Amino acid sequence: MKRWQAVAEFVLLAAVWGGSFLFMRVAAPEFGPVWLIELRLVLASAVLVPLVMRQGKWQVGLTLWRPLLVVGVLNSALPFVLLAYATLTLPAGLTSILNATAPLFGTAIALIWLRERYSVAQFAGLATGFVGVVVLLGWQPTLDTSGYGLAMVAGLSAACCYAIAAPYVRHHLAEVPSLVIAAGSLAGASLVLLPLLPFTTPEAMPSAQSVAAVVALALLSTALAYLLYFRLIAHLGSTRALTVGYLIPLFAMVWGVLWLGETVTASMGLGCGLVLLGTAIANRPVKLPSKI
Repeated sequence: MKRWQAVAEFVLLAAVWGGSFLFMRVAAPEFGPVWLIELRLVLASAVLVPLVMRQGKWQVGLTLWRPLLVVGVLNSALPFVLLAYATLTLPAGLTSILNATAPLFGTAIALIWLRERYSVAQFAGLATGFVGVVVLLGWQPTLDTSGYGLAMVAGLSAACCYAIAAPYVRHHLAEVPSLVIAAGSLAGASLVLLPLLPFTTPEAMPSAQSVAAVVALALLSTALAYLLYFRLIAHLGSTRALTVGYLIPLFAMVWGVLWLGETVTASMGLGCGLVLLGTAIANRPVKLPSKI
């Protein structure tokens, strides 16, 4: 892959993933979080599962259905529903900033759970990111404040789910092709949400705009995004590919302003900057002292 192609795909990935918060913001009020995410998972699975079968890797997914189901719950079903719930109250840009705290949670989990070693600078990064979260929590939306606290908790909980899923994947599915993990986990997540559908039926027939948002969410921000992400991992490495998370809030806020007329406040900008700065510092590789 040429450099300009990698840059173009990198920016495109950030744009479509940032767009997911816009699409959820549009469709969640009419579909409800559960139906919205179930449709997202089913449509995306319908694109990715045939690709796995075409490559002859479907047997791998069947053999590892248990860990794939766990990943589906932790990395798709639960965080997707939580983020969709958050968008019922919060602007798309703010929800994306909360989602960007996932690497901070991941660093904290690695420190406490996996007992990894961290430098003073990385601790400072955690503290900086935490201050950014506090700034966001203190921000009061200009629209409807009812449910604001629960929405913030939902967004942060979704980020925490992503942080828990990452070491699980590394421990149980390290040698499994990324496409198999994506397709298998999405399909498993869709099965998990099925029993909830009768209890969360939309009150009225969703509008054409909401239906279009669901299709875009599934095909662009899920299926296409996964394919782009895996392609970047193959050509740039996982570390560089992960840095796409720094651009997602920027695109989410831009889409929110352009399409929904949302307002980017000074507190949102400050909180976002602190979260991303803290994340960048906290995720710097640790240079361990050489043996004497």
